[in-house]
This record gives sequence, structure tokens and C-alpha cells, in this order.
Amino acid sequence: MRRQLNTLYVTTEGAWLHKDGANIVMEVEGETRARLPVHMLESLVCFGRVLVSPPLLGYCAEQGITTCFLTPNGKFLARVEGPVSGNVLLRREQYRRTDDLAGCAAIVRNMLQGKIHNQRAVLGRGLRDHSDKLAPDDEAALTHAHKRLGRIADKLPDTPSVETLRGLEGEAAQAYFGVFDHLIRVRDPALRFGGRSRRPPRDAFNALLSFLYTLVTHDCRSALEGVGLDPAVGFLHRDRPGRPSLALDLLEEFRPLMADRLALSLVNLRQVSERDFQTMDNGAVLLREESRKLVLTAYQERKREDLRHVFLEEKAPIGLFPFIQAQLLARHLRGDLDAYPPFLWK
Repeated sequence: MRRQLNTLYVTTEGAWLHKDGANIVMEVEGETRARLPVHMLESLVCFGRVLVSPPLLGYCAEQGITTCFLTPNGKFLARVEGPVSGNVLLRREQYRRTDDLAGCAAIVRNMLQGKIHNQRAVLGRGLRDHSDKLAPDDEAALTHAHKRLGRIADKLPDTPSVETLRGLEGEAAQAYFGVFDHLIRVRDPALRFGGRSRRPPRDAFNALLSFLYTLVTHDCRSALEGVGLDPAVGFLHRDRPGRPSLALDLLEEFRPLMADRLALSLVNLRQVSERDFQTMDNGAVLLREESRKLVLTAYQERKREDLRHVFLEEKAPIGLFPFIQAQLLARHLRGDLDAYPPFLWK
């Protein structure tokens, strides 16, 4: 089993990162704020105006550590990495499979099976854990959506077309996010969820979701590259210049557990509140810098939690699950597995 390494998130505006021996040193206004051994890291993620010295960038690339640059609100800007050690035969099979309508549909079908199963798990846990606190209308809406997702999942095995499968995914998303607000237990109007909005997010909860989705996408991309797959060529998401389509495919299975559920916990436990967000002139709502640090800490803690992997029948830290799924997808493409086994949250 692969050892889980840390991701270093740097959110301090004006930070200067440089190399000192085998350590990363962070300075702010000429004062050393942090020092971390490079061997403990898997990736380095910089938010906003963070400067990285060329020697450190080169050293990280040599050590297989990816450096990623994002805007303050988490939009991808650039990525610096060393030589990609992808298996050319595996990637050629990946490209062939995306052009094979039946083979592509088989993978998409299983990915969506995992996504919808995990969406139902989020709603099911909300019904189970807080049934005594739910209003009758909330309980009825959640129960209806839970059953509707089940009916959509039942259609997947008999759906041969990728386009039709994408339509079912959209229907599932509508049912899921249509009742998501019923899972929020705080009364603050600023933290309610009125529907999914992005590019830019128009309310606090969407800003939180978008930020977490960015973090999970980064981990999925790193996992795919780690097993030799091309993160830009997907099965569910269409190819588009600059878009990591396969990483977005893998993200779908992990959204409910690693992002949606975590966002609900942060809001319902009042770890984030209205004051953690700011509204820009264009109407976009963003997390404040200190609040990003809080969410990053919660995300790292969630990744350290152990969970049983249904297919492997063994426990592992949640942070390793994207890598496990990337390995399983690679094994399927190589012909070692008859089908791609999706991640199912139990």
C-alpha cells in the first residue's frame, strides 16, 4: 500500500518559499515562519500571491513533488512537475478506450454507479442521523430524493449510450442538489443553499463546495499521474484544452464524501459562519484567507480518517482512496480486472 504523504498548502499572501538543504522554508516580510522537510511532501499548493524560488521548483520536480498555483479562491492557474513517468502502453489503451463507445460507456456506467450511490449515502445519513430534528417537509423531501436517486441508479445497467448516461447524471444532480438545503441545520440565511452555482459561486455554501472540489480534483489528478494515466483524457467528461477530464471523472465518486459531507459538517457544527466569506463587486462569494486555512485543516483531517474499501475489503486512510481508484482503473484498462470497480461509501 502506498504511504500517504502530506500536501503543503500555502495561503499567506506575500509568502516567499525557498530551499534550504532538503527543507522548504517559508518567509513573510523577511521573517521565517515555517520549515518543512521535503521528503514528507507529495505536493505543494500555493494560493494567491505566493513566490517560489527557481531552485525550490527544480528540487521539487526532481523529487517528484508537484507544485500547483491557484488563485486565492482556488481557481487553477498553473502546475509545475518533473518528467511524467506514465506507462505508454497504458495510456495508449486509455486513448483507445475513450474512442470505443461500448468500452467507454462501461467505465462511465460504473463511475456513475459509485457517484449516485454515494449521493444517496449523504441523504441517507442525513435522514438517519437527524430524523428527530427534521421537519416533516424536510424529511419527506429527502426521502423522495433518496428514492429517486435509487430509481436513476437502477437505469444505469441498461443504458448503453454515454450521452444518455450523462443525461442520467444530470437528473441525479438535480434531485440531489434540489434537496441539499434540507441537510443544513443552521438558521443563518447567508449559509442556506439555493442551488448549485459556480464560476463564480454566488453564495457562501457554493463557495465552500467549489473550494473543496478544487482540493479533491488536485488529489485525483495527482493519483492518476502516479499510476501512469493521462488526467486530461476522460470518459465521462469530454476532452477540452486545459481541462483535466479524467481527474474530473474520478472526482465524481469522491464529491459526496470528501467535499459535500465535509461542507455540511463545517456549517452544521458552526465551524464556518457568514463572517468567513466575502462578496466581491461582481457578486462572487469567496472564502477569506483565514477561513481557507480552517477548511484546509479540516480537509487534511478528513483525509487521515480510516474507511473500509468495499472492493479491497480492507481499511485505509480516506486520502489514499483516489490513488486506490486510479490503480483499479489502470488495472481494468490493462485487462487485469473485467470491470472498473467504483468507490462505494458504506
